[in-house]
Amino acid sequence: SSSEERGISTRDRLLIIMPPIENDAGREQIRSKIEELIDSHQVLVFSKSYCPYCVKVKELFKELNVKCNAVELDLMEDGTNYQDLLHEMTGQKTVPSVFINKKHIGGCDNTMKAHKDGDLQKLLGEGREVYEYDLIVIGGGSGGLACSKEAAALGKKVMVLDYVVPTPKGTTWGLGGTCVNVGCIPKKLMHQTALLGTAIEDARKFGWEFSDQVTHNWETMRTAVNNYIGSLNWGYRVSLRDKNVNYVNAYAEFVEPHKIKIEQLEAGTPGRLKVTAKSTESDEIFEGEYNTVLIAVGRDACTGKIGLDKAGVKVNAKNGKIPVNDEEQTSVPHIYAIGDILEGKWELTPVAIQAGKLLARRLYAGASLKCDYVNVPTTVFTPMEYGSCGYPEEKAVEIYGQENLEIYHSLFWPLEFTVPGRDNNRCYAKIICNKLDNDRVIGFHYLGPNAGEVTQGFGAAMKCGITKDQLDNTIGIHPTCAEIFTTMEVTKSSGGDITQSGC
Repeated sequence: SSSEERGISTRDRLLIIMPPIENDAGREQIRSKIEELIDSHQVLVFSKSYCPYCVKVKELFKELNVKCNAVELDLMEDGTNYQDLLHEMTGQKTVPSVFINKKHIGGCDNTMKAHKDGDLQKLLGEGREVYEYDLIVIGGGSGGLACSKEAAALGKKVMVLDYVVPTPKGTTWGLGGTCVNVGCIPKKLMHQTALLGTAIEDARKFGWEFSDQVTHNWETMRTAVNNYIGSLNWGYRVSLRDKNVNYVNAYAEFVEPHKIKIEQLEAGTPGRLKVTAKSTESDEIFEGEYNTVLIAVGRDACTGKIGLDKAGVKVNAKNGKIPVNDEEQTSVPHIYAIGDILEGKWELTPVAIQAGKLLARRLYAGASLKCDYVNVPTTVFTPMEYGSCGYPEEKAVEIYGQENLEIYHSLFWPLEFTVPGRDNNRCYAKIICNKLDNDRVIGFHYLGPNAGEVTQGFGAAMKCGITKDQLDNTIGIHPTCAEIFTTMEVTKSSGGDITQSGC
């Protein structure tokens, strides 16, 4: 007969062939078999193949990547006798009847509650090898810090390993990752420096009078920026200490799937590199010797020397990035990845922070919420700022089809640009609407002043499912740039004029 006819779960097949109960000896034989099954499996579920509660429990263990051994009583000739004896042994009449490490957990409700409370993970951990930490985080960037602090707040023992490999000249930076040290924070402060320079140029048109000798001191700005970054580095260390997270400034490398080696590296001495290069504009050849050579080819994921191959984690050989599932789980079930090293995900600090917090809650608090990688508001702090949320137009067309989209757009002229005589019709706004879903806004794009401040609010609205009709019925704040989204009428398909004659 087929395995299903013998009462063997398709999740993990258990062969059970027992004679019907005809006497006490038969009962004891079945009891003995039940006890043997309980003793020999970490997770055992007495189930019925058609029971939705049984399916729910088995799916839970599947999501947790825990091997679930199920005995389908309805597919067994003597399944009723098994259920009667289980009732005698546990006091529970119904299925599923769940056992973990020889302990009876109960039915579906008890199992789900144990998962939500974090008790299920503790039960699953009993009898396993004892580890020094519940969670080790390699990388003290925004995502790693968020995940580690959240896990510690949930009562877990956590270590953070963060180390910046010095350049040949010994340059390094403090705790906090790219964003704090060489990304978001210094970038935005330098962007503000540039905006102030433009504002000074505009100021005379608004009546401000001052000497023509207005200069910028790079060293003053650099010192101020670095001092602020240093205060953030210290604040992160204090925060980890207050959360009882063990922070170690050391280089981490996997030596086994559950074992990590840490070591201190010393800064090297810069050597001399002979460089031969050809001009991109002519056939001229340049040669020279240098201590440092900057190759501007983008960012390196820096995953090549941390022993991921020894742990069995799959990595994209071309870019060093790590593919994960929708729960940030790598090819090794107990190893997760978040942040900029993920394959095909946003390289954004708030995304890493959100993913880190949610990961810790799923691991240790029984939560199920996953990070949304679609409705992500973001801004590029170029001189004319650009903000977006949701799909770019090309991706929206690929997913939904051009015929199912309506795209509204418009140029606009910020009021603050008018008096200085700055270019009209340089700023641009666009929304992409899904006609199949009540014209829900699935893409938002803005090119203009204060893009980050504008985009953040629309990002929240898109998470709530805002539609074109709701935008049209929103009263704008005048005069502002963001109000353009409450008055957009011209569609790209119409080919209508989108220039503006005034603010």
